[in-house]
Amino acid sequence: MPALLSDTALIFGRYARQTLRSKFQIFFGVLTPLLYLLFFGPLLTDLPLGPEGDSWQVLVPGLLLQLGLLGASFSGFALIIEKQFGVVERMRVTPVSRLALLLGRVLRDATLFVFQAVLLVLAALLMGLRAPLGGILIGFAFVALLSASLAALSYALAMKVSKAHEFGPAVNAISLPSVLLSGLMLPMALAPAWLDVLSHFMPFRYLVDAVRAGYVGDYASATMLYGALMALAFVLLSVTVGTRVFKKAGA
Repeated sequence: MPALLSDTALIFGRYARQTLRSKFQIFFGVLTPLLYLLFFGPLLTDLPLGPEGDSWQVLVPGLLLQLGLLGASFSGFALIIEKQFGVVERMRVTPVSRLALLLGRVLRDATLFVFQAVLLVLAALLMGLRAPLGGILIGFAFVALLSASLAALSYALAMKVSKAHEFGPAVNAISLPSVLLSGLMLPMALAPAWLDVLSHFMPFRYLVDAVRAGYVGDYASATMLYGALMALAFVLLSVTVGTRVFKKAGA
């Protein structure tokens, strides 16, 4: 365990320094949800989107998870580039733990997207969002778990493909239905009955419902419990899959 922690910290530090040198990567990633906040959010003002909370308490949790979902899903692009330049091959001959090679990258991604989530919430507060501090912190925790889960799966996929043009369509084919069926933009309770039922098979729905519950101060509900259990189960499954792929590929 000490060796794993040390190796993970080493890999995390390497990629964290890379990220800090790229201000474009840090701030450009939050641009899309920020545009939704600025240009889509005002259209929802005073609309009855749910039984509790106002439109900002419905929209902002969805945008937070959209940030983690879309951002982390494409994390594997960087790994494909590293494979092409031989970085992965050089790491293979080192004694660094294969799990640490994955965890270091995943933790960097989770940290990046939580930082971007903080920027998004600050902008939302300026536009009229009012939510309890506990709910806001819960939202950041869900962003971290979702980002870690999807980043791990993204890196696993990147180890399986060799070309960027193979990676992008595969990620789009999964991420777009996930956004549409999870109710990130609007609650699925507003959808037709058949679409609402279908969305229950999408794990991200439970996460966004839990964050919305937190944003109205409902911390002890079944919605929060289901969301937390789904997020923890998803991150454990994703890291397990990612680790097996890294070991098998000899990353």
